[in-house]
Amino acid sequence: MSEQKTSVPPLRTKDGSIRVAFVRQVVRAIEAADVAVLRTLAGDLHESDQGALLEALDPELRPRLVELLGIHFDFSALTEVDDSVREEILDEMPAQQVAEGVRDLESDDAVAILEDLPKEEQAEILEQLPQPERGALARSLDYPEDSAGRRMQTEFIAVPPAWNVGQAIDYMRETVELPEHFYELYVADEAHRFLGAVPLDRLLRSKRPVPVTDLMDAERRRVYADEDQEGVARLFQRYDLVAAPVVDTDDRLVGVITFDDVADVIEEEAEEDIKALGGVTSDEELSDSVWTIARGRFNWLLVNLATAFLASSVLGLFEGQLQKMVALAVLAPIVASQGGNATTQTMTVAVRALATQDLSDTNARRVIVRELLVGILNGVAFAVITGIAAYIWFRVPALGVVIGLAMICNLIAAALGGILIPLALHRLRVDPAVASSPFVTTVTDVVGFFSFLSIATLWFGLR
Repeated sequence: MSEQKTSVPPLRTKDGSIRVAFVRQVVRAIEAADVAVLRTLAGDLHESDQGALLEALDPELRPRLVELLGIHFDFSALTEVDDSVREEILDEMPAQQVAEGVRDLESDDAVAILEDLPKEEQAEILEQLPQPERGALARSLDYPEDSAGRRMQTEFIAVPPAWNVGQAIDYMRETVELPEHFYELYVADEAHRFLGAVPLDRLLRSKRPVPVTDLMDAERRRVYADEDQEGVARLFQRYDLVAAPVVDTDDRLVGVITFDDVADVIEEEAEEDIKALGGVTSDEELSDSVWTIARGRFNWLLVNLATAFLASSVLGLFEGQLQKMVALAVLAPIVASQGGNATTQTMTVAVRALATQDLSDTNARRVIVRELLVGILNGVAFAVITGIAAYIWFRVPALGVVIGLAMICNLIAAALGGILIPLALHRLRVDPAVASSPFVTTVTDVVGFFSFLSIATLWFGLR
């Protein structure tokens, strides 16, 4: 047994991935039900590392790992795994075990674990908890999904306005159940209404007799419990906040949000935008089944197929010209493809700027003009490049001029489509990240094919 303990391989490689040798050793310990070795390997891991280990295991081994680790399993590790992985593990665990696991967690982590479960399972687990914890979690779960109320932790330090610095410090020294991490304390009246915040550094630098009201910031930025989490993240970014009090509609203090919660929100929102740009649903995870992924991607692929037929129908309008000059059929996709790439660049920047509120009515005109000028500049540059390439390829000088003019037209259309379509969708309250891609791609395909073949028809006199 001791030899096994001394031969534990490092958890991660230099690039941060989980070592295969480590996972194999954990698997052997699980299959042998060797609790001592398993606790030596995984019992002292950080919650993030335990979560990564869970995802690296086969599905049937994950509940066994949790069971064998017992009290050495950090339940907050379940907040570090994909939703589908967490649900599979929780489905295999009795309500009593889940309740014991979440009881020792900060409320925001407990809510993150419970919020995706069916209401009946949530109620069954909450019934196993003592009344104070049960009530706090139930209230948090009642807030809208993706709201500050779901992200906040209900553990915070609040003192009455009549206290002085000495009383506040003595309270924090003598109270056992304080939040694990905190950066400021809050001042609230008898009705729990938020009056202001006192940073710890200001508190500790002050003399004991000084009233806390003399130190508090009454204008402290606060967050409302039903406020969208994306707006909260922007507030933290804009004002460099470390923590923010959360209040209800009556301005009563109900919780606190800290920067680590906001970092998760920023990552989730960015991931959601990236997935949406690719036509992938926001809840798709690497651990999802083949059927779930295929079903989630089908709808947007169907939309793209319809728009592809629309773009191809433009080619049908010039069937005779294409038969007379094969070079047109060879070069037309180049114009459309280059426009598609250019519009994707513009659209990506526009969608992200709209998501972060960097693009608004105040600067929209300037950004549109800038993107138009970029389209013209790149259009001219690529007109020269493709024109020379087409001449070298087919030895027809006029063909280089035709494709060059078409390239300018399409890159201008790409620039305008990439910025105007997301702006229009945003005005219509449609998520531009989700809906922009098929529209802008269709625009550049249609404009690319039509401009190139129309200019060629006029230039060469094809009928």
